[in-house]
Amino acid sequence: MKPMGPIPPAFAAQTGALIIGGHDATALVEAYGSPLFVYDAALVATQVARFREAMPVAVDLHYAIKANPLPVLLARVAPLVDGLDVASAGELARALAVKPGAAISFAGPGKRNDELAAAIAAGATINLESAGEARRALAAGERLGIVPRLAVRVNPDLELRGSGMKMGGRASPFGIDAEHAAPVVRELIAAGADWRGFHIFAGSQALDAGAVIETQAATLALAAQLAEEAGAVPPLVNLGGGFGVPYFAGDVALDVASVGAALGEALAARREVLRDSRFAIELGRWLVAAAGVYLTQVIDVKQSRGETFVVVDGGLHHQLAASGNFGTVVRRNYPLAVAGRMGATAEGEVSVVGCLCTPLDRLGDRVALPAVAVGEVIAIFLAGAYGATASPTAFLGHPAPTEIVV
Repeated sequence: MKPMGPIPPAFAAQTGALIIGGHDATALVEAYGSPLFVYDAALVATQVARFREAMPVAVDLHYAIKANPLPVLLARVAPLVDGLDVASAGELARALAVKPGAAISFAGPGKRNDELAAAIAAGATINLESAGEARRALAAGERLGIVPRLAVRVNPDLELRGSGMKMGGRASPFGIDAEHAAPVVRELIAAGADWRGFHIFAGSQALDAGAVIETQAATLALAAQLAEEAGAVPPLVNLGGGFGVPYFAGDVALDVASVGAALGEALAARREVLRDSRFAIELGRWLVAAAGVYLTQVIDVKQSRGETFVVVDGGLHHQLAASGNFGTVVRRNYPLAVAGRMGATAEGEVSVVGCLCTPLDRLGDRVALPAVAVGEVIAIFLAGAYGATASPTAFLGHPAPTEIVV
């Protein structure tokens, strides 16, 4: 038997029917069909409140909408956060539907000229990833007759220790190498751009508070050094994000209170060049992952050479991350349960597999569950981030999943 990750606290103590935002999960499947993503907006609001309570008042909260750009969810999140971070023209359009352009920033190493122009026209801040992109953005602003709002994304000479996805301390398509960042800032200012500051992102999916604290302190020091070299005060320093989510067995939730307390001390001691700067933390999965549950109905239970397979009508084409095929080296089990029998005693070992014609389509590998019957609903937790939009929904021509907010 292989262990599963911890069920999120909002659901872990439930017994009997799984309740999501006051609704019976099985009843939701009956009403909306299967497979189904359900997002509890109140749980997102709770995470925002946790952030606000833990972090210094000088730190803004940005939502990286790549984690979950569903428009109806975005409309619920937008009023709770200070800014939205996007990575394409499509995401920009969704963000503009719920926030003014001045509250939006646009990152990504491959922005097309039309995307640069759209962001400038909207008044969004472009996080520049290269000197070449800086020149293209300046030219776009000149063509439009608009002073562009431009920040410099820095590829730092540090990395977030223990992060699941390292974004610094190495050659990278993301950002301008730290040693070349200050000259680009001077060029932007000399060209008449509205320089908006720095975006410094060293890694993501970290659960070690000490590593996050260490990285934030180093990021502040780097921002101060670059500002002094550039001879200009950055209006905003985006400290990146990196707050992890406990997906797997043995994972422990990040101690956000400790991170916030340490960041408050670091900001109080910051160098003079950053005294008038504001700061931001950019979070995606930490805000929305635990608010989402993927519900998929059992269509067959079969035995094969001593193993039991629970076959569901969903799969990796909707929830790629839970199958272990989204950035993980070793396949481990997300938390899952039988939605109608939360807290029930496990009766055996089963593998929960999807409906696709590939052995990769395995949502639960040799997990302990109660006896499962055809027609029951399997709930896969931590499905609020990098679910439907980060999965190959077109694979094999199956219908797209339904997504709802409760």
